[in-house]
Amino acid sequence: MRTPFVATLALALALVPAPALSAQAPAQLSREVRQYVAVDAPVVALTNVRVVDGTGAPPAEGQTIIIENGRIGAVGPAAQVRPPAGAHTMDLSGHTVIPGLVGMHNHTFYTTTARSVQLSYSAPRLYLASGVTTIRTTGAASPYAELNLKRAIEQGIEPGPRMFVTGPYLNGPSGSTHMMQVNAPDDARRVVAYWAEEGASWFKAYAQISRAELKAAIEEAHRRGLKVTGHLCSVSFREAVALGIDNLEHGLFTNSDWDPDKQPDVCPAGMRGTLANVEVSSPEVQQTIREMIENGVAMTSTLAVYELTVPDRPPLEQRVLDAMSPETREEYLRTREQFSRNAATSVMPQVFRKAQEFELAFARAGGLLAAGVDPTGIGGALPGFGDQRNYELLIEAGFTPVEAIQVMSLNGAKILGIDGELGSIEKGKKADLVVIRGNPIATPAEIRNVTVVFKDGIGYDSAKLIEAVKGQVGVR
Repeated sequence: MRTPFVATLALALALVPAPALSAQAPAQLSREVRQYVAVDAPVVALTNVRVVDGTGAPPAEGQTIIIENGRIGAVGPAAQVRPPAGAHTMDLSGHTVIPGLVGMHNHTFYTTTARSVQLSYSAPRLYLASGVTTIRTTGAASPYAELNLKRAIEQGIEPGPRMFVTGPYLNGPSGSTHMMQVNAPDDARRVVAYWAEEGASWFKAYAQISRAELKAAIEEAHRRGLKVTGHLCSVSFREAVALGIDNLEHGLFTNSDWDPDKQPDVCPAGMRGTLANVEVSSPEVQQTIREMIENGVAMTSTLAVYELTVPDRPPLEQRVLDAMSPETREEYLRTREQFSRNAATSVMPQVFRKAQEFELAFARAGGLLAAGVDPTGIGGALPGFGDQRNYELLIEAGFTPVEAIQVMSLNGAKILGIDGELGSIEKGKKADLVVIRGNPIATPAEIRNVTVVFKDGIGYDSAKLIEAVKGQVGVR
């Protein structure tokens, strides 16, 4: 569906080209965007701050970061890096700065069990407020809504993260009305070619696609210099790797490699029960990991959305409930209660632990792991807020806090091919920075304490962005 905002912008913006990493000077921002701007000086100095730079390096205390014309001009110890004359200086004692997060499965639509809504208003504000400065949408319910939103953000008309838009879902026979059913290889080639011309930079295959259609989609995308990821089932991970896929979504939850009843091009029934008994150290699982790494296939962690299927998880947060419309909140709490009632028979606690173990094993073996929220399912993993929850869940899985930040920032930038510009706090890169009150390395829950988010050197007030969407999630 389209929101009134998107419908209004469609004709004005549909044909306006814009580079994926275009920068914005403050003078270009609309009144709507400017109401959220906290810092817009050409030179900014962040002083006395703890820096976790996203590269895997340990935290550095007592640092100064200089932002000059949207880029990082310098970063280093306060004794060595002095604020330039006339700089807007912010003393950030007691704060931590991390890179802008790169959300690699971050839809702008949202679902509960009873609704599916295009969140062209609330999603971009929540992502930006939470420190997510770049997203890949990873499957579009309304591709034109996302392309128009992307252009509106680039032109300073609307606030939000920079966007890499994925074309419509490519699926086999399915009852999903927002997915493209590709019934032959030529269907897949035609859809990829069309949406590539319209501006999509990634494509996503879904659970019922066949090997022949997936192969055709990959070949057409690669011919155009674009990439393909997948939430798979009918095609297993090893099969997809052999076909040349670039990225795989959700990890263990969607891999049918190890199901004894797997038939070619068919998603096996009851797969979750099988996954509960998978041994990550087994030769079969290690073979999947090895083939992914040898072929350069990255994986996206989406623990926050799958946690919702584990009874009595995650802990309820008032800010999440406040952001939802009343009807949306009721739907989510009702479904959550149903999961709780069925806790005695649920296999999801075991499957969830296996998935965490699989992701850690993949990364420890040298695999490139990124993360995203996937704000779908029963509705409890909200844009941005769910990305922050991923941080805690990665740590629960066994990653160190520094590793988790790298997964959520630089690793995503590497998959998108923009790590020369974004993803870490290094001199010369775009100034995408997240200011956090406290120390999320020592206390992971403090990842929620975002105060200011810099994107292209412009600082946005997190609290104002969150306040603007209260009661809006599930509506617009």
